[in-house]
Amino acid sequence: MSSFTALRAHRSAYSRPLLLGFLAPSTLHHRQYHATPSSSKPKYILNQKQREFLDSALRVNQAGELAATLIYTAQTPQVVRSHPHLRPLMKHMYDQEAGHLSTFNQMIAKHRVRPTAMYPVWEVAATFLGWSTGVMGREAAMACTEAVETEIGTHYNDQVREILSWEADAESRGEELDEELQDMLATFRRIRDEELEHLDHAVENDAKEARPYDPLVNVIRLGCQTAIKISERV
Repeated sequence: MSSFTALRAHRSAYSRPLLLGFLAPSTLHHRQYHATPSSSKPKYILNQKQREFLDSALRVNQAGELAATLIYTAQTPQVVRSHPHLRPLMKHMYDQEAGHLSTFNQMIAKHRVRPTAMYPVWEVAATFLGWSTGVMGREAAMACTEAVETEIGTHYNDQVREILSWEADAESRGEELDEELQDMLATFRRIRDEELEHLDHAVENDAKEARPYDPLVNVIRLGCQTAIKISERV
């Protein structure tokens, strides 16, 4: 199964109602969160490894959303100059990315997570990627979106699955995730689905007609994978 097909399958599966109610992270740094109890079940307490996972997830997500806004900022003028009818679509995708970035900026600040030290590098790289694919034309710009959103969608799916495994562990103990974790996971799922909508838009607008398609997409995907791995740690 191709990555594109697999992502569509994952999105469909996770879009259905789930028994596991999840999400996200705030026993970060051993802090306690006091939400109104939704049941009499005891709350699931995250261990150090899980807290570190959430730190890393928020750091990578913030960096990724910053890069996405910069890519669209650099692409849009060139794309809409030749294809004015795409202005609403480009604005829609940019506005969603800007909303995602705002969300993770707030989460990073709230949970006192250290942003990646690679910000200056990612800013330059994302701007260059957006500009260069914009210069190559609409199809290349859309192929860039397809490649980036494939990796981002996969990464969000991995985060959702990890937190779902905590939910399953909590259920097996007769416990439940804190409401703040559940809210965070809901946010991860919503943003993932919006990112995958961008992937759909890219394919609908001839991403696969870009030349050279395979080398372009493969290089961008590899770059995204590398950036994710580095941002998880640095």
